[in-house]
Amino acid sequence: MAALYMGQTRLPDQGLAWAFRPVDLIDGHWVTLFTSMLLHGGWAHVAMNAVAALAFGAPVARLLGQDARGGLAFLFFYVMCGVVAALGYGLVHWGGPESVVGASGAVFGLIGAAVRLLATPGRLSPLLDRRALGAAAAWMAVNLIVGLIGFMPGAGGARIAWEAHAVGFIAGYLTIGLLCRLIGRGGFDSRARLGDPET
Repeated sequence: MAALYMGQTRLPDQGLAWAFRPVDLIDGHWVTLFTSMLLHGGWAHVAMNAVAALAFGAPVARLLGQDARGGLAFLFFYVMCGVVAALGYGLVHWGGPESVVGASGAVFGLIGAAVRLLATPGRLSPLLDRRALGAAAAWMAVNLIVGLIGFMPGAGGARIAWEAHAVGFIAGYLTIGLLCRLIGRGGFDSRARLGDPET
């Protein structure tokens, strides 16, 4: 994300030509559903998304497997959550001209998937597990409050696309189980000792 943002700052329009706007769904510029995930609004925005992606992406990546198939499944899942999040935002704000940038929708997809791992470490909890649903409700409440207040560190006064966060989270929460079944992954041993590598 940091490398992409460094490249973005060198573009004449700061990359805004590749930002997603809800009107793009009407105009047929669907590629911005993808490209907007590669853009950010500033270094603080990059840092927040990168830290969250590392924190919540690690257990999801471990669940999907550390081989090539798992890596491709992780990339597909991440991009799918981001695209669905942007699409959801576009449907809520149909025809709107405002630009949306950032990987937050995809990152919230990782958070939604990781919530399914909290109740049963190393394995996905059922969709209706009380602990997972409680954690999901807490995440959505915080997201809604932040969105309605409009304050988030590093936002620089920009509007927060909390609707995209919510849609990305729901997409991740609902689809991680299906993806695991499709690629034949059911979990990992969370009790394994993860010590420092031998030197």
